[in-house]
Amino acid sequence: MPVGHDFELIKARDIPELHSRAELYRHRKTGAEVLSISNSDENKVFGITFRTPPADETGVAHILEHSVLCGSRKYPVKEPFVELLKGSLQTFLNAFTYPDKTCYPVASQNLQDFYNLIDVYLDAVFYPLLTPYTLAQEGWHYELEDSGQALQYKGVVFSEMKGAYSSADRVLLEYSQQSLFPNNSYGLDSGGNPRHIPELTFADFVNFHRKYYHPSNSRIFFYGDDDPLKRLALVNEYLDDFEAARIDSAVAPQPRFDQPRRIRRPFAVSPDEKSRPKGMVTVNWLLTEPTDVEMALSFRILNHALLGMPASPLRKALIDSGLGEDLAGIGLEDELRQMYFSTGLKGIAVDDAERVEELILETLSDLAEDGFDPLTVEAAFNTIEFRLRENNPGHYPRGLVLMLRALTTWLYDGDPLAALAFEQPLARLKRKNESVRGYLEELLQQYFLENLHRTTVILEPDPELHVREATEERQRLSSIQASMTPEQIREIKETADKLRQLQQTPDPPEALAAIPRLKLSDLDRHNKIIPLSVFQENGARILYHDLETNGILYVDVGFDLHSLPQEYLPYVPLFGRALLEIGTDREDFVILSQRISSKTGGIHPESLTTAVKGAPTCAAWLFLRGKAVQSRCGDLLSILQDVLLTVKLDNRERFRQMVLEEKARREQRLVPEGHRFVNLRLQAHFAEAGWAAEQIKGVSYLFFLRRLASQVDEDWPTVLSTMEQMRQCLVNREGLLVNVTIDGAAWKEVEPQLAEFIRSLPAAKMQAMQWSPDDLPQYEGLTLPAQVNYVGKGANIYQLGYRLHGSAQVISRYLRTAYLWEHIRVQGGAYGAFCLFNHLSGGLSFISYRDPHIEQTLQVYDRVGHFLRTTDLHDDELTKSIIGAIGDMDVHLLPDAKGYTSMVRYLAGDTDADRQQRRQEVLATTIADFRSFADVLDEVKEKGLVKVLGPAEQIETAAISKRDSLQVVKVL
Repeated sequence: MPVGHDFELIKARDIPELHSRAELYRHRKTGAEVLSISNSDENKVFGITFRTPPADETGVAHILEHSVLCGSRKYPVKEPFVELLKGSLQTFLNAFTYPDKTCYPVASQNLQDFYNLIDVYLDAVFYPLLTPYTLAQEGWHYELEDSGQALQYKGVVFSEMKGAYSSADRVLLEYSQQSLFPNNSYGLDSGGNPRHIPELTFADFVNFHRKYYHPSNSRIFFYGDDDPLKRLALVNEYLDDFEAARIDSAVAPQPRFDQPRRIRRPFAVSPDEKSRPKGMVTVNWLLTEPTDVEMALSFRILNHALLGMPASPLRKALIDSGLGEDLAGIGLEDELRQMYFSTGLKGIAVDDAERVEELILETLSDLAEDGFDPLTVEAAFNTIEFRLRENNPGHYPRGLVLMLRALTTWLYDGDPLAALAFEQPLARLKRKNESVRGYLEELLQQYFLENLHRTTVILEPDPELHVREATEERQRLSSIQASMTPEQIREIKETADKLRQLQQTPDPPEALAAIPRLKLSDLDRHNKIIPLSVFQENGARILYHDLETNGILYVDVGFDLHSLPQEYLPYVPLFGRALLEIGTDREDFVILSQRISSKTGGIHPESLTTAVKGAPTCAAWLFLRGKAVQSRCGDLLSILQDVLLTVKLDNRERFRQMVLEEKARREQRLVPEGHRFVNLRLQAHFAEAGWAAEQIKGVSYLFFLRRLASQVDEDWPTVLSTMEQMRQCLVNREGLLVNVTIDGAAWKEVEPQLAEFIRSLPAAKMQAMQWSPDDLPQYEGLTLPAQVNYVGKGANIYQLGYRLHGSAQVISRYLRTAYLWEHIRVQGGAYGAFCLFNHLSGGLSFISYRDPHIEQTLQVYDRVGHFLRTTDLHDDELTKSIIGAIGDMDVHLLPDAKGYTSMVRYLAGDTDADRQQRRQEVLATTIADFRSFADVLDEVKEKGLVKVLGPAEQIETAAISKRDSLQVVKVL
């Protein structure tokens, strides 16, 4: 069916479950396909995806993902991506490298901004200005300060992947996937292995783009409330420049094994781990292709039945075995040409790996023979159905998640609409499950027990690996350096000097002016207001938000942590989990877990700590956050009532399991989220809220968990007594806060049920405890076996004399996207850097992410005041920073997030009037505000505290300020 001159409509359908109209077009000239989703969502999404299977582990696809956003034909500036970050209202702006594809998605609520983002991204992917210096900066290059120094590797992706290979969990996932796909590109790390990244040549780099970044190899996606015909016109401006091409980019199916395989690999641990080595193991199966959407949905349900609930039979068998500390493996991976399943245990004795493998196989065999508990199957179906109907991707735009879902079929030449319209395949599966006895059991038998394409991957702790790899890299570089002629050494230095010169040279004003951007006049002068009504009910406060939620009730039940003595704070995450995962007087945790999953959309604990405007103490709460379709309100509140009033905390074995899981998860997050741990550690000095958060989520919490793991065995009565006292203190309607989000008509039915729930809870006078935060070392080196650092410095600038002004949001954002980006990422080779300012507490932090440096980064922080005082800040730069700050204030929120955000503002005393004043101050920010802010940053230079997380050998040799007071603490 022809549509205009340039596109033909392949298929179209309404998708009522998504309230959307979907149309799939083919560009006549190039064959490029465009999936256009139209609906009323103001958070518009665009994405272009290319199939990019790697042929080696040089990371070429990943490096190219970074590089195409470093200047293009139409926008010849160093980094259009960063210019967009500075001055756009974008709600999402990024790019992803997968094992077989590279995606470039953007999102915005502002139509003109959305069009601007699309144009910059299309020009970037089709016409990037790729030079050897682009590869050097984003990928890798040799660095040699002078002939007397040792040769080094440097580059953004090189540092990023060094960080990735420092994470044992990430390495395990990579090795597990590779074990199943030894004969195709999934057996290679598309992100790049640091050992092989330096093998990438400029010729291969350019050729990879030339081969794969062509319209004939693309999938183009639109979503939202913008004009569908305008979408086609926008992309046609670029597609029409190309002719059709035959591009061999398909991933060949992996041939099937004729017998299972076992693989052993090392991973790095600290040298003093020799006495108590802990390993990891996964058992992995190659499944089938995701283009059969009904089968893919079946596997999602099976995955949830096996692993998705605390009492899921395979999860329970693994945790109950005592062979490890927490689950390992990704579960179901359904975004590749062939799906696979991976599960196992971490924190095992390596000699027990075979026992874990046997346990997994025995459990699956028993399930296939004896069948699943029908309540488990019901819970799995309900959970997957609820997630599909709610369509709630959290902080991600809905359109982005739908794009990725469509690609699970579309990328492999299947029907993208089939992956989006879930109603019919779900209904068929329900009928099949009801009519075919043992449907899930048949899947287990065929795709797991009878499937010989199975691998067991064992990761063995190697205390020497970290040192050995560092030594091997130094020796390799030393050998390369020794073989170089003086001319080659001179060329390396000249190349590095030229790269630094390019990095430090400002973009021409006329080139910057070419990048499309909004004007201040395009911005809304007023904040969006989230509706809030506050009620009292039997001593409890009710916060109600009248919002359209598509029939879903969101309820957050909160308990004031100030009713607890401070030594109880580290127990809070475990207490929250225990309420939901340990069982009640009438239901063990298996039945309770089934009930939660079959009657609700889920309940989970979440802690909140925030400074309060004008108060010396913080707001600190534990919430049970639940959701359900409105007709299930009674079920949701009944479950909450039961867990609060009848929880049985005396199950020592179950509690021990939760402690070990928490410890393993916290350790696993240290490398991927090192910047967060450093920031928590800094913020603990600046306000009570930061200190409490560090006790509940940070390094202090990890140390507590390690002590508690022993105490559970050695002194269980004391642990149990603490938990019982916490219940007595917290479960009290006099200190209760209930936050509800749903539309007004449904609220009339919910309110009386909520009042009844509140009346069922005990009432006692609440006594707020005074906390005296413990002193932490002001200068800390936190060590772990990694190849990168996370470097932090900060202070409470209110204590240094600063008075809050909205311009601080503009300035901190500008520092992140300009000064820190240029000096720490672009020039320093770190993966990222942040300037974080909490307007409630006054805490300001500089943090780097996956950073090869320590001293150099601290020097960058210390020059920030001088930079603000002397930088030539043009009006355009100021305008971009203001627009970006307004974009941060206007972040897109789904209904549940709106309700929760409004509650947090209420608890923090952050009123709509205060927020409006800050908005006006943001809009009125001047260059003079930047200059005056430099004064307080000079104070941070002199009085700021320093925290570094990284390898011991780098921390112990770094020249950190106040060196004599530096305390080195082993974290992992």
